[in-house]
Amino acid sequence: MTLVDSSVLLDLVTDGEAWADWSQAQLEQAALNGPLLINDVVYAEVSARFISIEAVEAVLLDMGIEVAPIPRSALFLAGKAYLRYRASGGIRTGVLSDFFIGAHAAAEKLPLLTRDGRRYQSYFPAITIIAPKES
Repeated sequence: MTLVDSSVLLDLVTDGEAWADWSQAQLEQAALNGPLLINDVVYAEVSARFISIEAVEAVLLDMGIEVAPIPRSALFLAGKAYLRYRASGGIRTGVLSDFFIGAHAAAEKLPLLTRDGRRYQSYFPAITIIAPKES
C-alpha cells in the first residue's frame, strides 16, 4: 500500500506539464506494490478542482485509488508535529493538512508518494518518502 499526496494527483488532473510524467510513472510503480490510498484531507484538496463529487469519484475509480480514514493515532501525531513546526519558528498556518497526511503515513507505516518530500521527512523521519530528488 502507498499513501498518495494531493500534489501527485493534481499533477495528473490538471495536466501539470512539469510533473505529470513523473507523477504518472510513480503512481504506476506504486500500484505494482499494492493498493493506492488517499485520506480525507487529500480527497478534499483534490476535490477543489472538480465540479461534482461524481467527477471526483470517477477519477479516483479510474486511477484505482481508495480513500482510507485517518486513524486517531495519526491525528494526535499530526497535532504534535504541527506544534513542533510552530515552536521552531514555522509561520505558515496553512500547513496543517500536510501534517495530517504525514502523520497518517507514519501511524500506518505506509510509504508516501509526494512531490513535497522535504517537510514530510523533517517531521516524520521514519516514513519512506517517494519524491523527486529536488524536493
